[in-house]
Amino acid sequence: MARLVPLSDAHTLPFWRRPTSLLFLMAFAMPIGFSVWLALLNNFVVEAADFDGADIGLLHAIREIPGFLAVGVILVIMFMREQVLGLSSLVLLGVTTAMTAQFPQLQGILILTFLSSVGFHYYETVNQSLQLQWLPKDRAPQTLGWLMAAGSVATFLVYFVIMILWEPLGLTYNTVYMVGGGLTAAIALFAMFAYPQFEAPHPQLKKMILRRRYWLYYALQFMSGARRQIFMVFAGFMIVEKFGFEVHELTALYLINLMVNIIVAPLLGKIVAVYGERKALVFEYSGLVIVFLSYGGVYFLGWGLFIASALYVIDHIFFGLALALKTYFQKIADPGDIAPTAAVAFTINHIAAVGLPVPLGLLWLASPGSVFLLAAGMAATSLMLALLIPRHPVPGYETRLVRPAPAPAE
Repeated sequence: MARLVPLSDAHTLPFWRRPTSLLFLMAFAMPIGFSVWLALLNNFVVEAADFDGADIGLLHAIREIPGFLAVGVILVIMFMREQVLGLSSLVLLGVTTAMTAQFPQLQGILILTFLSSVGFHYYETVNQSLQLQWLPKDRAPQTLGWLMAAGSVATFLVYFVIMILWEPLGLTYNTVYMVGGGLTAAIALFAMFAYPQFEAPHPQLKKMILRRRYWLYYALQFMSGARRQIFMVFAGFMIVEKFGFEVHELTALYLINLMVNIIVAPLLGKIVAVYGERKALVFEYSGLVIVFLSYGGVYFLGWGLFIASALYVIDHIFFGLALALKTYFQKIADPGDIAPTAAVAFTINHIAAVGLPVPLGLLWLASPGSVFLLAAGMAATSLMLALLIPRHPVPGYETRLVRPAPAPAE
């Protein structure tokens, strides 16, 4: 059994065994399995199971159910430490990804998608909690930016290998899924035995909590889930369906996206640290309104592949600023609220994510452009909410609707 090490003593460990190093290792491991699944998904389901827009909407609705049930993390951490749960979830994600091509029918794809999604969403819930507990507030935005960059590097490597080797080696879906998922599971198993269990100074509440003063954070999470789902489900599907991209061509677009993100992600963390969460999120949501309206232009105005591809890359850059939502919560939260609120926030984030894909898939069959116009409206709603974030949020001053408490006398 791994020994317990208080965070205050972690600096005595070798650099590679410290908490931040573990966060970077997990940030690198998760995208290997997930990115393999995502990179091949649209082509795999079309070729193997003849999916249409309604089918892909159903698949993503199933995929988001574990996110909606992420509040169950609170029950699990009553019996299992967060660090162990996070790494176990990574193993589940890796194993189920490796098995994906073994069941090339609608039912098999849906079942494995659900199981891999349990691993993904429980990992993401715990990972966000550990990040906010382990990273000091003054360095959190920059470190979160670098963690995003590490994930982009892993994803870049996955897509690059697929792009250059898919056709020359005649790779199959099964081979790529097995290798990608297996690597994620192997790295997670290594981390289970190589790292001690880190003990945060503030014990986490192990019950579901909903605090009125966090209402703006909850609202922003809800809108983020609705908006993100449209991007995740339909942006890549649009490029395959409308422009006929093959696996290696779609992967090349992902690579361009990732090269940009590797450079930009650390800068996004710096932007949040310098300008604050409100300005960063207002910039993000303003940009997303324009991007989603422009996606609609691909259908209503007949814009071509170059514009659609450029919008896909810009879209991804704006989403990187979502790290400001994490640091906003870190600044307003009671230290013991981080784990249960991370679970509750994931559930709130996925309310729309579970409910939207199927009806939006049906709307897609009638008018694909209308789906993106709806997303633009969601981004505009998020923009209005972001304007309520204070320049310097703290407990007791969570929104600009609340008068800040007077500073104590010197």
